[in-house]
Amino acid sequence: MSGPLSSLKMLDFSTLLPGPYATMMLADMGADILWVDAVKSDIDKEDTRAVFMREYLGRSKRSIALDLKRPEAITIVKRLVNEYDIIVEQFRPGVMERLGLDYKTICKIQPRIIYCSITGYGQTGPYKDRAGHDINYLATAGVSSHSGRKENGPILSGVQIADVAGGSLHAVAGILAAVIQRIQTGEGQYLDISMTDGSFALNSIHGAEYLSGGSEPKLESTILNGGSYYDYYETKDGRYFSVGSLEPKFFLQLLQVMKKYGNVEIDPDSQLNNQKDIKSQLSKTFKKKNYDDWCTTFSEIDACVEPVLTFSEAAQHSQLNARKMIVDVPADNGIYKKQIGNPLKFSLSETDYRHIGVPPGAHSKEILLEIGFTESELKILFDQGVVS
Repeated sequence: MSGPLSSLKMLDFSTLLPGPYATMMLADMGADILWVDAVKSDIDKEDTRAVFMREYLGRSKRSIALDLKRPEAITIVKRLVNEYDIIVEQFRPGVMERLGLDYKTICKIQPRIIYCSITGYGQTGPYKDRAGHDINYLATAGVSSHSGRKENGPILSGVQIADVAGGSLHAVAGILAAVIQRIQTGEGQYLDISMTDGSFALNSIHGAEYLSGGSEPKLESTILNGGSYYDYYETKDGRYFSVGSLEPKFFLQLLQVMKKYGNVEIDPDSQLNNQKDIKSQLSKTFKKKNYDDWCTTFSEIDACVEPVLTFSEAAQHSQLNARKMIVDVPADNGIYKKQIGNPLKFSLSETDYRHIGVPPGAHSKEILLEIGFTESELKILFDQGVVS
């Protein structure tokens, strides 16, 4: 059975991570995504990270390369919106308007258009034209102020929280909500996604508490941000374990293990009162054994204690493999490449990994023929550099 979004067709003008990740998720669910690349935007094959990211984020998408500074290219886009009735773009506010491809212009051609703009700060407000990256959005959203250590301050995450959790995932949810409303009303609409807004909304626990009259969240001040024994602990050989044994039954199991290997004197009834002492004793005990030994110790104990895996270890983990989170995606000449799989599991359909991301413009000719251009017209467009 085809994917749940197989009836959707989208033009993707986005770059970098937030937009392409969102549209990749939609493509995995069956949507027909046409990535609108810039002409002469060939990927440097020596830049392996760029190549791998293109192959991943471009998964199951087709590509057309256009010079959007040329009026002929704008005409092509306006013809495309008769076929593709969802747009995702990630330019600074005002860029699409200057190109003549803003929502107000496009919806006159295609009233059913769903038009999603993803930016750092949104389309309104004093910061709307301000440049930024993931680190800046998290800082502005207040997330960084209570994520880190008192000794060293805010910490960098290994994943792009604002880009993906703040931007991509909110865009996917918003687009699909707009699709449902369009089914009900026949009308499209404009969707304004701010990565800073999305990041601010992630302050779900501490932010809600503060706004209800609670205290300001600070570094290592709460149960979940380092202010309790809910934390990471270094082993004898310099690796780490995560301890999340908050519930009494898990805490008791943790203590039973700790008492076997260290002089742990912790009263189970003091779980909520002596956080620093508990943390100190756990830290000393974890350093008495190597990582592999602790892995063996906790392998059969359900106490919310897990080793901190490297990415390569995670990719080989039995749980993630059982969930098919590493998949083989078709490339050229019968070759398959391993990629991170889609985390959504549907009972009526499986994810259709059609192909890895293709070079910019790989489908330009095919797409233009589909919307009615002739071979002679194509030759002129390619010769003039409007399309590549």
